[in-house]
Amino acid sequence: MSVDGAAQRLKTEADEPGWEVDPDDDWGVAVVATVGRQLRLRREAVGLRAAEIGTATGYGEDLIYKIESGKRIPRPEFLDKADEVLGAGGLLSAMKEDVAKVRYPKKVRELATLEGRSVEIGVYECISINGLLQTPDHARALFEVRQPAYSPDEVERLVTARMARLSVFERSPAPSLSFVQEEATLRRRVGGTMVWRQQLEHLLEVGRMNSVALQVMPTQSEAHPGLSGRIELLKFEDGSAVGRSDGAFNGRPTHEPKQLRILELRYGTIRAQALPPGESLALIEQLLGET
Repeated sequence: MSVDGAAQRLKTEADEPGWEVDPDDDWGVAVVATVGRQLRLRREAVGLRAAEIGTATGYGEDLIYKIESGKRIPRPEFLDKADEVLGAGGLLSAMKEDVAKVRYPKKVRELATLEGRSVEIGVYECISINGLLQTPDHARALFEVRQPAYSPDEVERLVTARMARLSVFERSPAPSLSFVQEEATLRRRVGGTMVWRQQLEHLLEVGRMNSVALQVMPTQSEAHPGLSGRIELLKFEDGSAVGRSDGAFNGRPTHEPKQLRILELRYGTIRAQALPPGESLALIEQLLGET
């Protein structure tokens, strides 16, 4: 590689978006600062300069300093290589899991934590297919049309974060999951016909799981309490719960029993008006047959 080519590669690595630390994410800032401090201490202990670590790992000296100062989220492969070069005995590599989580937006991490604790999840969606039901390609297509536009790296970071939430389906015992989707969200061909078909096929697969009740609200249905926006309800083993609705309580999460009862009443009414799970799956199969 030429000198100009190497310089351009290092500049790209240093300026690549999506690996900056969110200053409002206290936990993320602490994790990245700890990793950076350990990297610097190990480097100084073996008597290597930042430029030498950069050469050994394929990173620029400036990027090494940014990681050490906690201004940059290191890539997992960098931590593995740096651990090997510095003889850290697995200390740096062991931090990969927490570092990977830092790349997820704070709100996504918080939501995933709540979903991971829940014993019951109920969601009504009227605008798009719920994130827990999306395929990677469907999610990617949604992120790619956001304005202002995300960079390709940011899109992949967001897709990865959304897919990580799907571990809720793999828990044992499985939580009780119920979804009500407006029919219009199923008809919109997000990502093109092939991605749309794969999304519908995925809905059929998920909808047949024993722990999942997937319902469709027909477009021709009468007015119902969900017309004011999305509703989410999560219940936990200790009897507590949290809920949120676009059309209630300023859209903010609530733990208040009175407000939760209102959301439960609305969601229950929505489920009662939607097609039963069997008929809902039949409708999705019908949509697949229309192409």
